[in-house]
Order: sequence, then structure tokens, then C-alpha cells
Amino acid sequence: MATRTELTDPRALRAYAHPTRLALVGLLRREGPKTATQAAEAIGESVASCSFHLRQLAKYGLIEEVEGQHGRSKPWRATAMFTTWYGDSDDPETQAATTALDRVILDQYRQAALAWLDRREADPPAWRRASGFSDYLLHLTAPELRRLSDQLDELVADYLPRLSDPATRPKGSRPVKVIALAFPTDDGGES
Repeated sequence: MATRTELTDPRALRAYAHPTRLALVGLLRREGPKTATQAAEAIGESVASCSFHLRQLAKYGLIEEVEGQHGRSKPWRATAMFTTWYGDSDDPETQAATTALDRVILDQYRQAALAWLDRREADPPAWRRASGFSDYLLHLTAPELRRLSDQLDELVADYLPRLSDPATRPKGSRPVKVIALAFPTDDGGES
């Protein structure tokens, strides 16, 4: 599996901007190859729905069939561990597709954070203390913001092999979603 795939085609961006498709890609990245039936059971969708969405994801190269197996029992796998896209296109269609995908992703982040808040009390104190929210208002240039984003990527890089190799996960570890949002704001004025 490749490390990263970049979406630039507005059709691919729109195809990916669907909660079921995002769930399917996430499932295949976390757990490896799955048939439509297995995927449907894991994400709570119908087999027909999953089959349709899996074919759409394959059309844009986000997943592929596992070689050597066909028919109803054919498993699908993710083609890359991460998907990237950028909002810097001058093409209005690409801009709209990127914004639509970003909105779906941001909504999923919000839902995941709220779900954690609902169950936080059940976590041991050490996990409650280790978790949290932070925000910083910084005055940066565009190149500085890009460098900061790259530095955040470097900080988490050491932990990424644990995604695909359970043997590298320390005892007591569990999945943790780290969300980084960096965007210009009107707070504090411009320099």
C-alpha cells in the first residue's frame, strides 16, 4: 500500500466527499481487505450500498480489488494509507469540490469529538488528563503556516507504523485521533 494519494480531480474529490465512502476507506486502512459483506457489517450499511460505494471508490483509485479473487467474495483494499487534497486551485469546480469534501471531513471531526465527550467520563483518569483541546492564535506568513503544518506531520510520523503493524503498538495503547486545523482568521487583525 502506498503511503499517500493526492486528489486533484473534482470528480474524485466529490466522490470521496461521502460519509459512507470515507467510512469504507477508513475501515480498509485500519483493518485491511474486506468484502462488501464484511464492510457492510462493520460500518452498519447494507451490502448493496457498500458494493456501490466500493466500486465508486475504485473508479477513482482510492481502493482496489485484491488480486486473484473475484465474484461475491472479492475483497477490496485501500491503495494508500492517507489521502491529501489542497484548496489552492484556481478552477471553480475544483474549489467547490474541495470545499464540499472539507465540510464533510470537518463535520466528521466534530461528531467524533462530541462522541468522545459523551463517553469521556467512562475513561480512566489518565486518559482523561492526556486528552484535551488546545488552540493558539499566531501571526504567520503563508510559508510559515506551511512549515508549521509540515512540522506537525513530522511529530506524528514516528507513530504511523503502528497503524498497519499491531506488533509495534505498546501495551496499553489505543487509537487516538489527532486533529490539526490551521486556517487564517479575522481574530486579532492583520499585519
